[in-house]
Amino acid sequence: MYVLMAVLFILGYLCIAFEHPLKIDKAAAAILTAVLCWTALILGAEAIVPLLPSAGHDLADPSAYVVESLRHHLGEISEILFFLLGAMTIVELIDSHEGFKVITDRIQTRKRVHLLWIIGFLTFFLSAALDNLTTTIVMVSLLRKLIRGRPERWLFVGVVVIAANAGGAWSPIGDVTTTMLWIGNQITASGVIAGLFLPSLVCLLVPLLILSFSMRGEVPRPGARAHLAESNPPATTAFERNLVLALGIGALVFVPVFKTVTHLPPYMGILFGLGVLWVTTEFLHRHKEDDHKHPLSVVGVLRKVDTPSVLFFLGILLAVAALATAGHLTQVATALRDTLGHIYPINYSIGLLSAVVDNVPLVAGSMKMYPLISPETLDAAPAAEVAWLSQFVEDGNFWEMLAYCAGTGGSTLIIGSAAGVAAMGMEKISFTWYVKRVSLLAFLGYTAGAVTYIGMLALR
Repeated sequence: MYVLMAVLFILGYLCIAFEHPLKIDKAAAAILTAVLCWTALILGAEAIVPLLPSAGHDLADPSAYVVESLRHHLGEISEILFFLLGAMTIVELIDSHEGFKVITDRIQTRKRVHLLWIIGFLTFFLSAALDNLTTTIVMVSLLRKLIRGRPERWLFVGVVVIAANAGGAWSPIGDVTTTMLWIGNQITASGVIAGLFLPSLVCLLVPLLILSFSMRGEVPRPGARAHLAESNPPATTAFERNLVLALGIGALVFVPVFKTVTHLPPYMGILFGLGVLWVTTEFLHRHKEDDHKHPLSVVGVLRKVDTPSVLFFLGILLAVAALATAGHLTQVATALRDTLGHIYPINYSIGLLSAVVDNVPLVAGSMKMYPLISPETLDAAPAAEVAWLSQFVEDGNFWEMLAYCAGTGGSTLIIGSAAGVAAMGMEKISFTWYVKRVSLLAFLGYTAGAVTYIGMLALR
C-alpha cells in the first residue's frame, strides 16, 4: 500500500497536469487522488504505521492513528480554505461594483515601453495587495481595453504573469503558497516583506529591462465600444465604487495587522473584513430593487466565486497530507538533503519544478518534509546540527527562499502558476508561443532574484 499511495499520487498529478487534453477538471482529479491516497493508507495502516517514528503513535490501533491524523490535517487545511474563500469573495465584491475602474481609467499612454513599465509595476504592487490570480484577471481585462488584438497583447500578458507572481511572493496575502507559509508560522508578514521585496523586484526588473531594448512604437487602441463593459452604463455610482474599493483593499491589507494584534489565525481577519463589507453593501443598496441589489450583494457575489479552485486546493493538500502521514515526504526530504546538501540548490530546484507541477502541493510537501523548528528545539540540538536547523526556524532562510522560489519559478512556463493558467485561458495563449517569447525572460528574472536573495544573506 505504501508504494500504491505514491503511484496514485503520481497518476493524480498527471491528470491535473493534462487537464485540458483529458477534459477533466483538475479539482475532480485532486479530490479523487486525496480520497484514494487516504483509503490506501488506512487499508495498509497495519503495515505502514508501525514503521513510522513511534512517539505519539497508538500502535495498538493503527487505523485510529490514521483517522486522527486526517482530522489534524483537515483542521490546518481548513484555515487556508476559509482564508481563500473570504479573500475571493471580497475581490469579487469589488469587481461587481466596478471598483477597479478607478485604477484602469487613469492609464492614458500609448507608447509600448511606457505601457510595459506601467503595467509591470501596477501588477507587481496590486498582486501584493490582492493575490496573483485575481490581479492577473484584472490586468488582462485592463489590457483588452488598452490594446487591440490578441497577438499584440500577448507579450504584455506575459509580463503580467511574471509581475503578478513576483509581486505575490513578497506579500503574505499575495500568493496561495506564501499565505500557506504565513498561516503555518514559517514566515511572518514583516519578515517576508523585508526579506523578499528586493529579490522579487529584481525578478520583474530584469525582463522589463530586456524588453525595453526591443520594443518600439505605439500600441493600437481598441475602438470606443470594442469592450462589452463600455456599451453598458455602470450599475454603481462613483461614491459606491470608491467606497467598496477602499474598504476591500483595506480589509485585505488589514489581515496581517489583525493577526499581529489579536494572535488569531489570518482567516479570522479576512472573515472580519468580509463581515464589514457585507454590512456596508447591504446598507448602501438597501433602497434598491432586488434585481439591482442582488448582483451587488455578498449573496449574489458568492455565486461567482471560483469554488472549483477551492475544492482543488482541498484535494491536493489532503493528498499531500496523506503522503506526509505515511512517511513519503520524509524520505524525499532526506534524499534532497543528501543529494543537494544545501538550502540554495534545494529551493532553486523546487522553484523550477513548480513550472512543471503546481506550486501549492510543492510548498505543502516542503512544509511537511521540513518541519518548523522551535527555538527550544534549536537550543537542545547537537552542535553539528544547529547550523542546518537554524534555517528552518520562523523567518528562517529556507522558508523565505522557498516563498520566493515557489512563487516566481512557475512563471518559466505558462502552466506553472495560477496566474499563467488564468492568462492562458483568457487570451488563448499557446504553450509553445509562451516558451519561445516569455520563458527565457521569466527564467532570467527568477535566477537574478534568487542570486539577489543569496547576496543579501551574504551581506548580513
